[in-house]
Amino acid sequence: MSEINRRSFLEMVGLVGGGAALYQVMTSMGMAQASAPKPLKLEGSGQGKTVLILGAGLAGMASAHELRKAGYDVQILEYNARAGGRCWTLRGGDEYTELGGFKQRCEFAPGLYINPGPWRIPYHHYAYMNYAREFGIKLEVFPQVNYNAYIHRKSGTKVRLREPMADMQGHVSELLAKAAAGGNALGSEVSAQDRERLLEALRGWGFLDKDYRYSKSLATSAVRGYEEDPGARLQPGVPSTPINLQTILSERLWADLTTGMLYEFQSTIFEPVGGMDAMARAFESRVKPMITYRARVTELSQNADGVTAVYEDLAGGGTKTVKADYCICTIPLSILSQVKLNVGQELEQAINKVPYAPSFKAGVQYKRRFWEQDDTIFGGISYTDLPIQTISYPANNYLSNGKGVVLGAYMFGPDAVRFSGMDPKARLQEVVRQNAQIHPQAEKEFDNGISVGWHRVPWTLGCYGLYTEETRKTDYPVLCARHNRLMLAGEHTSYWNGWQEGALLAAITAVEEMHKFAMQS
Repeated sequence: MSEINRRSFLEMVGLVGGGAALYQVMTSMGMAQASAPKPLKLEGSGQGKTVLILGAGLAGMASAHELRKAGYDVQILEYNARAGGRCWTLRGGDEYTELGGFKQRCEFAPGLYINPGPWRIPYHHYAYMNYAREFGIKLEVFPQVNYNAYIHRKSGTKVRLREPMADMQGHVSELLAKAAAGGNALGSEVSAQDRERLLEALRGWGFLDKDYRYSKSLATSAVRGYEEDPGARLQPGVPSTPINLQTILSERLWADLTTGMLYEFQSTIFEPVGGMDAMARAFESRVKPMITYRARVTELSQNADGVTAVYEDLAGGGTKTVKADYCICTIPLSILSQVKLNVGQELEQAINKVPYAPSFKAGVQYKRRFWEQDDTIFGGISYTDLPIQTISYPANNYLSNGKGVVLGAYMFGPDAVRFSGMDPKARLQEVVRQNAQIHPQAEKEFDNGISVGWHRVPWTLGCYGLYTEETRKTDYPVLCARHNRLMLAGEHTSYWNGWQEGALLAAITAVEEMHKFAMQS
């Protein structure tokens, strides 16, 4: 099953069976087991042994942090002039140059930022939580589901998330109640006693009246929202009119209701206060003396005695060679496949078989927080079938005056490639134009913005490792295995693709395995 098909399948499971059914399916697929609940503890000392780590993203720095605690002599080679990899935050004054030479400067107001890479942390990502606790990183809640945000369609339909949520639940409950009441289509699947229980459950779950109908009323409005909200004293509220089932189905309004049901998006979800790079900065402050920045690895080889890397010093120092007893390589496969390798044919073939997903994000600064002031949307995500796909609202500084930054677009696939192919100015113009189809205030209130097309990012050439059912079966085990003195680590050696948790778990397991091998040596 491809990554895209897998997600669609899981969304349908969640819609039909709810969170419990979804968790069971994900567990059977190897996706929902709890990650490392306890911090890593290594027995034995690595004193006198050297480890070379390639890449100072979270996987590389976590590996260095743990190995240093065990006494190893660690050196990290990092392509960029900063650490963190895809754990990246753009703030006012930052500059970024992508492939093709497009250079952008972030002009956000002080205190505002956008996270071009990871932007959410599920509560069950224990490795991340353990390090956040160890480093004292402050977290705030990220509202994945905001029922007052919008679902928008190119046809012009724009509804609050709560409306089709309640209406889909109500209409389907009414249909099932009719079948249950008449015994129709249920046959021997449901006993007479369970049929009565089912009817009782459907009446409550689907907000049905005494005749098991889902209709316009104060009771259904208490779920889907009112035409006019209840007021003081004698104003009970004016009921709203449900969306008919045909519209929900023809406009596919149900499709955006399932995201919050997925295990990876269930509450509580967090983000670090002040920007996602808080974890990267915490690691970097601890391992910075080990990092050689602006080092582009061009060759990697190993033999029975150790590992050798050749790198170009991009600061003007020419070509250099470094050797170590062991190596943990966290370079993305999209980049590693371009490095001259002599690490074993099986591993080299597997490295070449995994493409990286194209993805595009745009951070847009507006002159005022109109989504709060005009639309009463505080955090969360609006969904659309326009190419921009989502608008995510800031989960902090609520009710503040002045400017605000939204994630104005987050897309994958062909649309991501198309937008990334535009020059940065044209990208922002189109993002804001599409934002304005959901929020008409957008074009008037636009201030500035910045965008990142991930397959044009020189040091990763894509968003995350994209596996198929076949490559998961044949190549993934090879990529995860230790190859003598070399192991790979990163989100691509995890089932948590594209998540920081995947990078951290991959680092922890690589360190455990390499340490075990070193102790046996």
